[in-house]
Amino acid sequence: MIIKSLAMVAVLLAMTQAPVPVSGQAAGHAGADRQTPPSLTPSNAAPQSTGNPAAKGDCNGFPCDTQQPHVVVTLPAPTPQPWLLRDRIAWGANLLLAVVGYVGIMLAVSTLKKIDRQTRFAEAAAETASNSAQAALLHAQAIIDSERPWLVITVEPALNTENSFTVMATNRGRSPALIVGTLEQIMIAIDEVQLPNTPQYEDREPKAPLVPIILLPGESTAIKPFNRDDLKGICESEAELKRVENWQEKVFIYGKLIYRDLIAPGDKQIHETNWFCWYIHGRQKSGLVIAGPPAYNVHT
Repeated sequence: MIIKSLAMVAVLLAMTQAPVPVSGQAAGHAGADRQTPPSLTPSNAAPQSTGNPAAKGDCNGFPCDTQQPHVVVTLPAPTPQPWLLRDRIAWGANLLLAVVGYVGIMLAVSTLKKIDRQTRFAEAAAETASNSAQAALLHAQAIIDSERPWLVITVEPALNTENSFTVMATNRGRSPALIVGTLEQIMIAIDEVQLPNTPQYEDREPKAPLVPIILLPGESTAIKPFNRDDLKGICESEAELKRVENWQEKVFIYGKLIYRDLIAPGDKQIHETNWFCWYIHGRQKSGLVIAGPPAYNVHT
């Protein structure tokens, strides 16, 4: 771009050194080339009257047979006007202003292009920074999730009572948890397919523990005890009890555990753990195992 500008300035300077033709000289040559019109011949004159001599004095006081004089006027050639110093200075100033304006326009265009490139670079940098911030936020959230409490449900057999089981909640996280509510429900159905799509509870509001329970990492607490003798209180009739003993129907125990994270921000403190167990009634031995559809084993 700079080389093109310099070339154009050189061309304009060369034009200033060329001689300027003078208009007076051109007019002089034009006057020299002008031809004098031919004079009138006697044949073009008015016809002479031969009859009356007095008629000869009717041509503006001269005899009609006398030819009028032919006058040729030659105009002097115009003198060339000199190119004054002030005119040269004005022409040079106008040329300089034109060159400066052209250079200014080229610089402005170059500056706008640089600004456009810098704007695109800034947008790309801002997008990269936004992606980096999002990645950092996700990483921080992953660290927070790894440090939060996680209550996991397990089933343990009672040590001193046969065919007796206890549903246990254990803190597998890295921070303490406070249990604030529990829900539980027992349902008898032919199969898991007969259960509602989402857990249904007779008590809609969770029940708070009588004593606040805080679980440190690695600690456990009992949630629901169950033994073989509790089956008679669950079944509404002897016929339903016989169907359970003959494995024609199954006993399902499920519930929800609500706990609070003691170190998380206020909007991320409450979590839930849903659990589901299947009671297997044998002729002499019984069992309680973790089972159930995914909707009944949700962790938040």
